Amino acid sequence: MTELKNNLLLLLLAGLFATPVFAPAQSSDPTTPVSKPAAVADPWAPTHGVKSAEQIDKEWQDSVSKFDARRNALLKQADQQAYDGPYRPDWETLRNREIPQWFKDAKFGIFIGWGIYAVPGAVNEWYPHNMYKPVDPAHNDFVKRFGGFDKFGYKDFIPSFRAEKWDPADWVQLFKKSGAKYVIPIAEHHDGFAMYDSDLSDWTAAKMGPHRDVVGELSQATRAAGLHFGLSFHRAEHNYYFGEGRSIRSDVNDPKYASFYGPAHFWLVDPNYVVTNEWTYVSDSWIRDWLARAVELVDKYKPDVFYFDGGNGQPSYRAKMTEFTAFYDNYAVRNHMEGVITFKGQAMEPTAGVQVIERSLRTGIDPRHWQTETPISNLSWGYMEHDDFKTTDSLIHQLVDTVSKNGNLLLSIGPRADGTIPDQVRTTLLEIGAWLDRNGEAIYATEPWTIYGEGPTEIKTGFGSDQTMKPYTASDFRFTRKGSNLYIISLACPEDGTASIHALGLAGEVKGHTIQQVELLGSSQKVEWLQTTGALNVKLPQDAACKYGFALRVKLEHFNQ
Repeated sequence: MTELKNNLLLLLLAGLFATPVFAPAQSSDPTTPVSKPAAVADPWAPTHGVKSAEQIDKEWQDSVSKFDARRNALLKQADQQAYDGPYRPDWETLRNREIPQWFKDAKFGIFIGWGIYAVPGAVNEWYPHNMYKPVDPAHNDFVKRFGGFDKFGYKDFIPSFRAEKWDPADWVQLFKKSGAKYVIPIAEHHDGFAMYDSDLSDWTAAKMGPHRDVVGELSQATRAAGLHFGLSFHRAEHNYYFGEGRSIRSDVNDPKYASFYGPAHFWLVDPNYVVTNEWTYVSDSWIRDWLARAVELVDKYKPDVFYFDGGNGQPSYRAKMTEFTAFYDNYAVRNHMEGVITFKGQAMEPTAGVQVIERSLRTGIDPRHWQTETPISNLSWGYMEHDDFKTTDSLIHQLVDTVSKNGNLLLSIGPRADGTIPDQVRTTLLEIGAWLDRNGEAIYATEPWTIYGEGPTEIKTGFGSDQTMKPYTASDFRFTRKGSNLYIISLACPEDGTASIHALGLAGEVKGHTIQQVELLGSSQKVEWLQTTGALNVKLPQDAACKYGFALRVKLEHFNQ
């Protein structure tokens, strides 16, 4: 007790002799400056020209660091598989890759441009990029409809992307009725939102929005219907896709959302859009993540077609593109897959996969199989609320022209955010399918002939040439062959029911092969025909179905020798 009293006395004395501390009194003099709390930095403030490329890339790296272990495991798998099999990560080994026969025979596939960008459904599928670009139509639309960037950004469209009416089996049945033989959905578009159940991101359709593994469900439905399944990977362009948002006050600048918007570097694009001439900042960490995600997609879904969109030809990707190609080719062998990689531009050695030309035609036969792609819309690869669609005849004619030149046509459609496909898209697909039901023998599993066709209509090449083509005439024809049969496909219907094909005259390309029979596909009626020196002249039966063009089967003596 005495000890306790002594301690209390000491505490009392310490309190009496302690120096008092007082808060400074507010001055009554209005001229005396009053201290203000430090201003809180605005995380949405523009960062372009403020933070270095290295700094913003580090913010992205930190935002995805929790996935490091899984990423490293996938990279280890890629490195091992790239050497485990007949292929090696060098173009000397990878070139002259044999293209699977099923792909060459298929001729027609469906591409699905579906993602968050279906929610605004305006301007085009580059809405996510352009909405952050002042004066762009997408920016103006965003400000008008959604109020601007004060509290809203692209990420805030995700809750409205619900796919509540989506039925993958219904989609696939429609694609099958269209005559398509393979289906390729976008696994990840430039916007960085994974449409699959990724272990490397929280921003996925499996964890947000629809809360469904879109790629996985489509893979199952497609294969159940007997069609081949592929997927499309656009990750390379995500590196700079939201870069415009760094020049204005927007959520792109907030490190809190870096795991979604990515580094959002400034796009140092070549004036002619030649990707090999780009100088955009690409870090080693980004390339490693890009490769890991590509490997993850292969390992999860085993796609028959791995489709690379643009951006992968940028010099920074070349080494890892080589590694991925060796990984995929060896993986396909090991897992008994007849797989193929498709690519654009200079992303790969030209014979290591199938080259894709976007919205363009060829002027002649390419000895190596190739693919062109076009959207069913004239405005976008994705959904547009107020759209303008290509005509059925123009799409069928593009298919025919492409096949005659040793290529495939990949046709893109854009479903709504709720998972439904617009009625006009459905109608067009079914009309293509009806034409192929009647004339598919002249398309599927065919090869090009000596010449691709004849006719007065000039073929133009280059981006967008598929949309600027003049209508074909009744004198325009394309040719394919299969075994002992030669096929003549018209690109317009003759008003009088007659046609003259000059290449099949006695002095034409069939010189030395005697015509034995001419038949109209889809009809049991007799075709009247006469071969002269200058042409094969035919008269179609009165009941001939000629919507969008007819196809003739011509049997030639010794033609398959």
